[in-house]
Amino acid sequence: MDMETVKEYLENSANIDGDELPLRFFERLIMHGLRVDLIETSRVICTFKVSPRLLNGSNYLHGGVTATLVDLVGSAAVYTVGAPFTGVSVEINVSYMDAAYADEEIEIEARALHVGKAVAVLSVEFRKKNTGKIIAQGRHTMHLSLPSKM
Repeated sequence: MDMETVKEYLENSANIDGDELPLRFFERLIMHGLRVDLIETSRVICTFKVSPRLLNGSNYLHGGVTATLVDLVGSAAVYTVGAPFTGVSVEINVSYMDAAYADEEIEIEARALHVGKAVAVLSVEFRKKNTGKIIAQGRHTMHLSLPSKM
């Protein structure tokens, strides 16, 4: 591809004006349809039906969606240990092992492996609901910003 084609691909990949979208649109787009099945201390399990709007060019769940779900569902596990806030991502790692297709149900299990005063470490696993086959595994490290005393 020539440079102009690459530029057009990046700048014109969506037909919507981003400034007219509602606040936190990205999270709502990805999380729409997520159902919480279990919440317990240090653990959250959700079910998610893959929507066609979240597919990549090869017609399976986009890797960026998976990474975003590692962030969002993983962060929810921080709350289960009593943390009043989740902080910011320091590192997110995702290993992709299989594909999820449109209308396929997947299970997302997030575990808080460690929640300290300044750092949280989370593990998030994605499985096909009907077979239990692992689709992806994520690891998320967060810096837990302490609230200001001012």
